[in-house]
Amino acid sequence: MKERSSKRLYIDGLKDGLPICLVYFIVSFTFGITVVNYGMPWWYATLISATNLTSAGQFAGVNLIVESANYAVIALTVLFINLRYFLMSVSISQQLDMKLSVFKRFIMGIFVTDEIFALASVKGNKLRFVYFMGLSTLPYFGWALGTLTGSLINSVLPESLQAAMGIALYCMFIALVIPPAKKSKPVAITAGIALILSCLFYYTPYINTISMGFKIIISTILAATITAILYPVHMSEYQNEEYVSELEEGMK
Repeated sequence: MKERSSKRLYIDGLKDGLPICLVYFIVSFTFGITVVNYGMPWWYATLISATNLTSAGQFAGVNLIVESANYAVIALTVLFINLRYFLMSVSISQQLDMKLSVFKRFIMGIFVTDEIFALASVKGNKLRFVYFMGLSTLPYFGWALGTLTGSLINSVLPESLQAAMGIALYCMFIALVIPPAKKSKPVAITAGIALILSCLFYYTPYINTISMGFKIIISTILAATITAILYPVHMSEYQNEEYVSELEEGMK
């Protein structure tokens, strides 16, 4: 009975991860094209995506490699860009069974992305390791296979189509934020505050020199903190099945 239950959880994760997989394929397709256009071999692009799962970090890292930056600069830049995943991992860890092994938690951390985090978060205290791995499976392979495909057939596609694929990631972000924001006032306010802060960081002199990674971290922390103060959620309410169901409904 336990094995069948785990199988169903994994399949549910696969189903939820399919839309992310499709968009990841398109975005990483563009990454594969970009890397090969920089003069790097197709296997190099595929290896990067197979060992990383971060779009902005990968694009930034490759640009620095092309510019012949030293390893320390590359490492720090990618670290700053991906710092938000530390916050996401900490948040998800609060939803897991305390008995879950450190090894399994480490494996989960490898697959934490913005989109996977968004879907995993609505599970609340119902989040399970098997479901999360199912949720991560298709996006991971979509990311790696998209890069492989793009790096192999980059010479076939017209430049206009290559450029158009670059907006796919932003379309996915919008699709993830708008539905829950329409159903939940706190979510809408959080998104609005983050948007205002991002604009301030972009247009304000001196402040706009802060690295993109720190901008995202600061905007996320401030937006979440302000919303938490305005609309606090007690643990008893968070664990309430009706409350979790409302969040899940908002993601549909």
